[in-house]
Formats: sequence, structure tokens, C-alpha cells
Amino acid sequence: MPVGTQASVKTQSPRDLEELKAQIILGNTYHLYLRPGADLIAKFGGLHRFMNWPKPILTDSGGFQVYSLKELRNIDKNGVRFQSHIDGSYHTFTPQNVLETQRKIGSDIMMLLDECPPHDASFEYVEESNQLTLDWARIAREQYANSEPYHGYNQWLFGIVQGGTFEKLREISLNGLIDLDFPGYAIGGLAVGETKDKMYGITGFCTDYLPENKPRYLMGVGTPQDLLNCVERGVDMFDCVMPTRNARNGTVFLWDGRLVIKAGRHKTEEQPIDETCKCYTCQNFSRAYIRHLLNVDEVLGIWLTTHHNLHFYLELMRNCREQILKNNYVKWKNEVINNMNKLN
Repeated sequence: MPVGTQASVKTQSPRDLEELKAQIILGNTYHLYLRPGADLIAKFGGLHRFMNWPKPILTDSGGFQVYSLKELRNIDKNGVRFQSHIDGSYHTFTPQNVLETQRKIGSDIMMLLDECPPHDASFEYVEESNQLTLDWARIAREQYANSEPYHGYNQWLFGIVQGGTFEKLREISLNGLIDLDFPGYAIGGLAVGETKDKMYGITGFCTDYLPENKPRYLMGVGTPQDLLNCVERGVDMFDCVMPTRNARNGTVFLWDGRLVIKAGRHKTEEQPIDETCKCYTCQNFSRAYIRHLLNVDEVLGIWLTTHHNLHFYLELMRNCREQILKNNYVKWKNEVINNMNKLN
């Protein structure tokens, strides 16, 4: 899912995203709640009409953003009180009003309020945090069952598995959420500083438990290699700012690894970023031109690198689906990762 935090995937218009064949994008409840506000979005008929995006939208609950504020928030059993990073004003998120906000926003997939503990938190802290998230999940699940969409189409609420890097706590979270029978499930609390082996291990542990007939979403992940390894472990959905953020910093993704297009060695190169790529960027522009645009801070340069990176990520996922259907996924995945490591 390309990340459109504030109702926009940076530099890309909805038409660009449709040309890239994106099937779903992600927005963020925390940011949209603060600006422009859920009531205004609802007045326009929901986020689809507000931003003119006809395909599905998933909204994160904003919990991760709130908890990253650290000194600017206080958590208790009812929710979290926090200060806006914009103007310092005080706000409260509860399981109920986070769901209500997403009802107003009109996203197709809504995430419940959760707490994401630091990767190095103690067992005792994560245990308490995990129980809080489960309590909030029960509240949100009940409200979801007893409320209606604002905009005339179905919305689906996903549970979020927490528990840090402790399998015992992950199992408690999994059992509690599965009992609540959510339409889909996310794996949260990873890609926050733990090792790759630990991330892959916990991901596989969770997918072994989660229902096979419901979507399984790994939040905030990751590199192309991460996606490939976690698809093998049973993950269906991902989001990450990596393709767009790296693009803005002048790094692009290829089938044989990453390329820093701003590097001086590309100053006179006539070839495209990737001669095998069919995206608009690679079909029309040289490395030298794109490097020039980035070095003089022309917005077109960021558009071109972002367009390429999103094309690469979406094409990667399409290839995953094709290889799974051919029953050739693991062999293909290993070959692709070996090739990608050439430039890393």
C-alpha cells in the first residue's frame, strides 16, 4: 500500500497511482484528525471523494504516531491524552472515538487503537501494554458491531496483534483477537528496532496462528527483501514509507539492489535508472537528467524517483502473486533476493 499519510501520496496524483495500478493506499487517522479534521472530510462525502481516489483506502488508527510523541502523551485504561505536534493543543484518543473518526473519514479498512511498545521494553511493560490493547480491541469490536458506516458502503475493522518480541505475549494477543473474530488482522509492533531475525521469527509465529481465510497485514514493513521474506511467511498486505521517502532522498530500487541516483558517478550517464523497467520514468529519462533535477531541488526529480520506486514495489508484489500461483514462490524469491544483494 503506497502511504498517503495526509490524503496524498507525496508528489503522486490519484491519476498517477491508477496508472501505476495501485489497488489500495494508506492514510493516517492521527494526521487527518488534526488536519483537516474528520468532520470536514465527512462533509465532502468521505476521503474517497475528498481526494478523488476511487479505490480502497486503509487508515491506521494513529496510535503509533501518538505513542511516538513520548513526553507529549499520557496513557490510561480509557485511552491516551496527547499534545498536537502542530500547535501543542490537547486531544484524547479512545477506542471509541478513533473508530468514530474513521467512520467519518470513510476508509474501507479501519485499524483499532493500540499501543506499540518500544522494541527494547521489558516483559512486564509489554505484558501490561498488550492487555491494554486487548481491552481496547474488545471495546472497539463491540462498537464496530453496533455502528453503521457514514457513507453508504462497508467498512472493515482489523485487529492488531501486539506483544513485542515475546512469543508468550504474542500468543495471548492472537488468541484474544481471534476470539473477537475481526474481518482481518494486522501484526504490529515490528520494524521498530529489533533484528531482522527477530522480526521474521515473530511474523512467522503470528501468521502460523492467524486464520488463513482472512487478510494478514504486517504494518510498517519494509525493504523489498523484507516483503519477499514475509510473503513466504504468509503475509498478504504491507505498507511502508520506504519507496517514497527513499525517492525523496535520491535512492531508487532496482531488481539488483538500491541505487543512489544523486551520486556523482551518474552525472553523465545516458541510460535510465533501469533499462528493463517499463515505468514512465525509466522509459523517458536518463540517470544524468534525474540526478540534475534532484541536485537543483526541482520537484520533477522527486516525482520521477517516487514514480519509479512505487512502480517497482507494486510490480514486486504482482510478481509475488504470479509465482505463488505457479507454485514456484520460494525458488523465485531466493533468486530475486540473491540478485538484489548485489548493490546492497
